[in-house]
Amino acid sequence: MRRFAVVLVVVLMGLVAAPAAASGVRRYEGEIDGARYRVMVPDRWNGTLVLWSHGAFASPPAGIPLTNRPETEEHLLSQGYALGASLFRTPVGWSAEDGLRDQVALLDWFAGEVGPPRRTISAGASIGGATSLVLAEHNPGRFDGALSLCGATAGGAAYWNSGLDVVFALSVLLGVDVDLVEAADPAANEARLAEAVTAAAADPVARPRLALAAALADVPGWFDPTAPRPTSVDEQVEWAGVWLRYFRVWAAGPARADLERWAGGNPSWNVGVDYRRVLARSGERALVSAAYAAAGLDLEADLDRLAAAPRVAPEPRAVAYLARTSLPVGRTPWPVLTVHNAGDGLLPASNGTAYADRVRQPERLRRYEVDRAGHCAFSAAEEVVAFRTLLDRVATGRWPDADVAAMNAAARALGPARQLIRNPMTGGDAAVSPAFAPFEAGRYPRHLPF
Repeated sequence: MRRFAVVLVVVLMGLVAAPAAASGVRRYEGEIDGARYRVMVPDRWNGTLVLWSHGAFASPPAGIPLTNRPETEEHLLSQGYALGASLFRTPVGWSAEDGLRDQVALLDWFAGEVGPPRRTISAGASIGGATSLVLAEHNPGRFDGALSLCGATAGGAAYWNSGLDVVFALSVLLGVDVDLVEAADPAANEARLAEAVTAAAADPVARPRLALAAALADVPGWFDPTAPRPTSVDEQVEWAGVWLRYFRVWAAGPARADLERWAGGNPSWNVGVDYRRVLARSGERALVSAAYAAAGLDLEADLDRLAAAPRVAPEPRAVAYLARTSLPVGRTPWPVLTVHNAGDGLLPASNGTAYADRVRQPERLRRYEVDRAGHCAFSAAEEVVAFRTLLDRVATGRWPDADVAAMNAAARALGPARQLIRNPMTGGDAAVSPAFAPFEAGRYPRHLPF
C-alpha cells in the first residue's frame, strides 16, 4: 500500500488567517452575550451585508473567518460589500443552535451601530452551510439571498445517520467492538475504530468492506484535490479508506458525544433501514461491486450480515432537536445558491439533491458542483463567482445563464492569486484551475425517513 501523509488542519472546515484590514475599511470587534464577533465595513459600502456562518471547529480558532478563503474576504471588501460573522458563544463542536441565536444578535447590532443594510446575504460553509439556510428560513424578512458552500443541506439528522451507517457497517464487517452511540469512552471508541480501519486497509480481503462502509455514506474513492479521480479500483478503495480513517470515524468519538450533549440524547437510528436500498442509492455502488468482484468476496453475504445485526433506535427529543436547529426545510422566499465538491467524503454533493427535493419554489434554487475532491475545496475565484451569481440574481430577479464554461472563465480572470485551495495532503495551499460543473449528484443514500 502506498504511504502518504494526510495533514488535518481543523475539523469540518479549513480556517486560514484573515488578511489585514485594507485601507478604507472599518473593523469592528466585540462580544454580544458571550459570543465574539468581527465586522468589516468598507468606507464606500454598497449597502449589502454578507453574514457568514462558520463550520464546526475542533479547537477555538485564532480569528473569526468572514469567508471560506481569505482572498474571498479581501475581494468582497474591495467591491464594497460589508462582511460580518459571530464566532458563536460555543465556537467548538456542533453549535448550530448558538449560531441561529448569535447571528441574529449580530444583525441587530449591525443595524443599530452601522446602519440597516439594503440587502443581507446569509452565507456559510460545511455545517455553517446548513446554518446559513436555516437562519434565513427562521428569519425570512431579514435576508435577500442565501449561499451554502459544501453544506450539510440534507440536514443534521441525515448527516449523523450516515455517520451511524458507516460506524455500524465497520463494526459488523470488521468485527470491531465499538459503541455505536452514547459511547462510554468516546475517545477510546474512536481509536478502536480507527485502528480497525487502518488494519483493514492493509488486508486485501478486508479492504472491499471499507468500500462498502464508505459507499453507505456516499464517501468517494477520491481524496487528492490536486488530481483527477483515480481509475484504478484498488486506488479508489485506498482513498475511500483514507476518508474513513481521517474523517468518518469521528462519528464514533468525541464529536458524536458533543452532538449528543447538545441534543439531549442520541438522534440517530438505523431501525428499519434496508442497507441494500441505501447502497443502491449511493454514487459509489459500482466501486463496491468492482472491489468485491476483484477480491472474490460475496457482497450479498455481507449485506445479509448487516441486515441481521442489532439496530439502534433514537431518542425522539434528540431527533426533534436536530430538526429544529439544523434541517433546511426548503422555504425559499429568496434565491438560494448551493455549491458542493464532486468528491466530498464528509458532506457529499448528494446533500444538494436532498435539499432540492424539499425546496418549494425550485426556480429560486441554483446548484453547482466543483469537479474536485475535498471538503470545502474551493478557490477564492470560485467562491467569488458563486457570490456574483447569487448577487446578480438578487439584484435582477433572474438567474444568469447556467454556463459553467463562462463561470470558469470568469474565475480564471480573477488571477492566479485567487486560484488556491487548502491541500489536505500537505497542510499548505495548492494552485488549481476553476472547475465549475453542472450539478449531477444522485439522491442522498440515507434519504429520510430511512
